[in-house]
Amino acid sequence: CQSSCLKAFEEEIGAQPPLGFFDPLGLLASADEDRFNRLRYVEIKHGRVSMLAVLGHIVTTAGVRLPGDIDYHGTSFESIPTGIAALSAVPSAGLLQIFLFVGFLELAVMKDITGEGEFVGDFRNSFIDFGWDAFSPEEQERKRGIELNNGRAAMMGILGLMVHEMLPSHDPYVINGLVGYPIDFNAGF
Repeated sequence: CQSSCLKAFEEEIGAQPPLGFFDPLGLLASADEDRFNRLRYVEIKHGRVSMLAVLGHIVTTAGVRLPGDIDYHGTSFESIPTGIAALSAVPSAGLLQIFLFVGFLELAVMKDITGEGEFVGDFRNSFIDFGWDAFSPEEQERKRGIELNNGRAAMMGILGLMVHEMLPSHDPYVINGLVGYPIDFNAGF
């Protein structure tokens, strides 16, 4: 079944040039459609979270913060550093709230509640459309491929930013040092 199972997924969205169908760990070697759909669902979800994480990293690095305080003790959002260092600066109750909110989204919101999803990862639930139904089937497939590839890039991107934060230069945007303007990423925090 190994080669015939893999051939079944070679035409799926996301199997694009130059790599085509890429499964270096053999996760789909003897998988059926349910297993493929589960892995695709997880890939899409992690991609969406990673796209938000990269955007959040860039926005907070640019100095954008919410106004006011993060807690009743007067800790301002402005005093929270960017990136991984924020985890040690956010109060424990704040981290718990984030954890509970993400759990709520995972269990109650970010899923196909109505059972009307047209494809894996379709969470519109007959509520939000933003013109999706106006696109041709070819354009929908193209946009789904774009989302997959952007999510894949974002997963690598946020991983790279986290690794570079931990390097001795403390500069996740390595380009700064390459062009002669190194920065200490969270200097002053």
